[in-house]
Amino acid sequence: MADDDSFEPHLGHQRSQGIKRPRRYLGRVLAAANLARGGGVGSRPAGGSFTGSRIGRGAGVGRLLASRGGHAAASRRRVIVKTSVVKLAGKSASAAAAHLRYLQRDGTTREGTRGALYGRDADVADGKAFGERGAGDRHQFRFIVSPEDGDQYDDLKPLTRRLMARLEEDLGTKLDWVAVDHFNTGHPHTHIVVRGKDERGADLIIARDYLTTGIRERAAELVDLDLGPRTSREIQQSQRAEIEQERFTLIDRALFKGADAERVVASHARDGFDQTLRAGRLAKLSRLGLAESLGAGRFRLAPDLADTLRRLGERGDIIRTMQREFSRAAVQRVPADQAIYDPAAPDARPLVGRVLVRGLADEHADRHYLIVDGTDGRSHYVAIGRGTETDMSLPQGAIVRIEPVRPAVREVDCTIARIAAANGGRYDVDAHLHHDPTATEGFAETHVRRLEAMRRTAGIVEREPSGRWIVAPDHLDRVAAYEAARLRDRPVAITLLSKQPLDRLADADAATWIDRELVSGTPEPVRDVGFGHDVRDAQARRRQWLVAQGFAEEADGGTMFPNGMIAALQRRELLRVAGQLSDELGMPFREAAEGARVEGVYRRSVELVSGRFALIERSRDFTLVPWRPVLERQVGKSVSGLMRGDGISWSIGRGRSGPGIS
Repeated sequence: MADDDSFEPHLGHQRSQGIKRPRRYLGRVLAAANLARGGGVGSRPAGGSFTGSRIGRGAGVGRLLASRGGHAAASRRRVIVKTSVVKLAGKSASAAAAHLRYLQRDGTTREGTRGALYGRDADVADGKAFGERGAGDRHQFRFIVSPEDGDQYDDLKPLTRRLMARLEEDLGTKLDWVAVDHFNTGHPHTHIVVRGKDERGADLIIARDYLTTGIRERAAELVDLDLGPRTSREIQQSQRAEIEQERFTLIDRALFKGADAERVVASHARDGFDQTLRAGRLAKLSRLGLAESLGAGRFRLAPDLADTLRRLGERGDIIRTMQREFSRAAVQRVPADQAIYDPAAPDARPLVGRVLVRGLADEHADRHYLIVDGTDGRSHYVAIGRGTETDMSLPQGAIVRIEPVRPAVREVDCTIARIAAANGGRYDVDAHLHHDPTATEGFAETHVRRLEAMRRTAGIVEREPSGRWIVAPDHLDRVAAYEAARLRDRPVAITLLSKQPLDRLADADAATWIDRELVSGTPEPVRDVGFGHDVRDAQARRRQWLVAQGFAEEADGGTMFPNGMIAALQRRELLRVAGQLSDELGMPFREAAEGARVEGVYRRSVELVSGRFALIERSRDFTLVPWRPVLERQVGKSVSGLMRGDGISWSIGRGRSGPGIS
């Protein structure tokens, strides 16, 4: 009722539609907010489906910015923004700290010095303090902001601070962030890390539209204010530059859009400039074998044009990366001595070589690469996938063996599927031992670990509260898809052969990678060029050292290596290092004998030339036994294992619930 005289009684239920009441203030606010989100009062997304795009801060602003187009969009300065939301549970928390350290690595500033974090108010920010503030956060946001004309900025800090201030206005909260500017590529860019908490300490949820479009549009607005909109001449120059590029371009995208069902496209266009672009690009595609001229200005595009151009673009990026790293390392490599290792090739063979450099191919997606000087005399670029999939540190000069990973269903998967099929789609250790009386409990636990890994990473199996596993009838098909998906994150398997550089192995008083190659019946092929030449020289000097030390004998123009040579060299180093550790720990060392049970507290790993060992502390002494990656989760905990050969079968914890680790 707007005033005392406007009341008019009506029969019927209270608040029936016959009563016209003015909307209360709160209702008007809610209605306005709903309209800002893109719908009317009580509206739902088109089709009645829930997409989640309207959840989070900045939803309405994000959609408003995404709707911009026309000539204004064409003239706007272009800014590339890559966004990722990183969960911080488990190992991701330590990976986040490592990510900050990597962003501050050497060689990223204009002067080639170490990068420095900065924040809203300080040119030098404390990365450790930032990590401690976010220690309990559920997630964090990472942005890479790269203005196309970033080279026109002497300093990117003011632009970054203004951008983050604009984000705070749009999202309605203060943000806790740090950033670092990189000038080590052809396009200066800024890495920004934002905590996943708002100013009140609640989880910060940002709408998808704002993440995908809003931030980019805000950054472009600021660059436009600084440099002015792109002129017609600048736009045309940028488009002309795409004609000869060996990558998938905006011109290619327009050609695809205008092609008919037979992939036939014409070179003519609505004006002379567009026709110049189309005709020039089609001529370039013809020279690449990706377009076929049909006469009269008509061309048929290759069916794999987009994929081929993307591969060519990636190859060009890789070649430029290799040249940059060679220049930085001051090494000379001619194109004939450079190669890109393709683990997916049918004839892909293992690669053994020396690590020249490890770097990030895609900092946004955490994609790493190695450049390896191989024993074949060539330098290889090796994409190794996500950094979190490579547990070991690979220092410059380390010697590694790289092998392709082939997606395949393992025997353990077939066993699980077979046992589950015989037990109503359920699997557990008891069912396994009942199905196969010859199996040991430790062997059955390896199947449980396989299921747990797939549950955590892909969710293709479920575990009941009782501990039994629900295994679907199409389990093997799911496993095949799971293994294929993992290839992008881990395309190769890396074995660290030696952290020590090659020149230190020739006279090392330990079992070295060279020794294992010398006694191997199938040594790696070695060319007498580059690193291969260095390996041959080191092998010759190592033979002389082994003979001089009495570990080998010269006979019939060759060198004879006794069967126990590797074990003797390893034990020699082990006893020497154990003596040093004994003084440090204040307790005696006891060597673990073959077949003996080892029980104690796992303290840490010990890196030897002969390999990596685990330090197991007992009540009165300690021992060193072969290390396994799974032990790192057991630091300070009791472990038990059985020595066998050159390895050990572990049991973590007590009772049947503890998994056996081989």
